[in-house]
Amino acid sequence: MTLDALDLATLSLRDGEKWASAPAGVLPAWVADMDFPISPAVRRALVERIDTDLGYPAWYDESRGGPLGEAFAGRMLGRFGFAADPAHVRLFTDINQAMQVALHFGTSPGDPVALHSPVCPPFTEMLTKLGRPPRPVPIRWRAGDWDLDLDRVSEEVGGRHGTPCRALFLVNPHNPTGRVFRRDELEALAALAAEHDLLVISDEAHAELAYDGYRHIPFAAVSEEAAARTVTITSGSKAFNLAGVRCAVAHIGAKEVRDAVDAHRGILFGQVSALGVDALRAAWTEGDPWLKTVRDLLARNRLRVAERLPEGVVYRLPEATYLAWLDCRALGLGDDPSAFFLERARVMLFRGPDFGPEGRGFARLNFATSPAVLDEMLDRMRAAVPG
Repeated sequence: MTLDALDLATLSLRDGEKWASAPAGVLPAWVADMDFPISPAVRRALVERIDTDLGYPAWYDESRGGPLGEAFAGRMLGRFGFAADPAHVRLFTDINQAMQVALHFGTSPGDPVALHSPVCPPFTEMLTKLGRPPRPVPIRWRAGDWDLDLDRVSEEVGGRHGTPCRALFLVNPHNPTGRVFRRDELEALAALAAEHDLLVISDEAHAELAYDGYRHIPFAAVSEEAAARTVTITSGSKAFNLAGVRCAVAHIGAKEVRDAVDAHRGILFGQVSALGVDALRAAWTEGDPWLKTVRDLLARNRLRVAERLPEGVVYRLPEATYLAWLDCRALGLGDDPSAFFLERARVMLFRGPDFGPEGRGFARLNFATSPAVLDEMLDRMRAAVPG
């Protein structure tokens, strides 16, 4: 089945979190999963692994980058011009685990962590549970762009609230606004990180989903000094829709963190699966034709959302990701407009307030589905809003 021919009958059979959590008759557009069939290259790799050997894998030693070091380095150089060191690669089950481990070894309980808000809910929850107080810096729409407010970042990391930050957490491209950070912004952040001796954790899972006219720059590519204090985290969960195979890569440029991870390997973290490794390797080495088809469809859907949203909803085209950050404040639907659209339109959006105070009056819509299904969602939303 082609990507743009998916219908509701087919999608309703999916049993992952996105569709299984939606009540009967509700169209889910909340969690960041795509509805598209898997890449043929990934399918072949998984079948081959199943047919060959599902016993204990032979790549326990990750001191030289493990089974994905070279694939990651090749991908970073080819797509983004980042000369990553394959020997700095370590594997984790997902982005969240990699972030937790980096914070566990790179900071201490009580150390604040600066990050931009609105922020994906699991990240603030994780920081709080780890005892690393989140220091959010609002991203606001100013002068026709999402403003990262570098002055405010400087104030927060420098201890505006008493205790200086020990780490800076970036999500680039940013979720939920879809903003791609510019080089001058990354250079300014790198200068702040050097001035305050910050560990930088950079979640770059959406990097391969930047649209034409925008270029993702890995934070660690800004300079050798930046690379030496950065943990770059990525996976195939977004661009290749592989969240369920549980495999993420952390390029740990910070030597003290990398050494601590190696000293505790096999005790605290468990190991990724052979299926996850083979799926991600196939995606990075053979999956580009599929990815191009997906990116082309997402680019069309991105514009489709702008054309068909209810009047009064403000939508700024994302520069990356398949997520639409919808400003519904003019509709007077309260802090959580997703509740209105769930009840009246039978469309399940992600709650804006879950992203922090900056999300009040907003909702997030996932447009990574077929045009027909997306049109049905948008038509329902338009019909639900009083004319």
